[in-house]
Amino acid sequence: MRKALMTALNTAALLALASVAFAAGDPAVIATISWATALAQAIAAAFCGLGMGLAIKAACEGTARNPEASGKITVTLILGLAFLESLAIYGLVINLILLFANPYMG
Repeated sequence: MRKALMTALNTAALLALASVAFAAGDPAVIATISWATALAQAIAAAFCGLGMGLAIKAACEGTARNPEASGKITVTLILGLAFLESLAIYGLVINLILLFANPYMG
């Protein structure tokens, strides 16, 4: 349920901000693109941070319940954190493209 809700909210946000990418190059549009990229990066960082916190919490609880499995839990945790961090980095790359090399600006 939570995953479906997050996917729906993410899709709605992307659709709401998509028109900014197709606009012409006047200063108001550039300002809107700047605000949109800042908001998008803030949302990406917030949810990646939330996901990382929940992952670390679950790893700590799992290690506390079964200390013998701490090696496998640590490896899985580090791999999961790397994947979560890559999502924030992908968002950053897209935002930087929109800010500095926007292919839709004439």
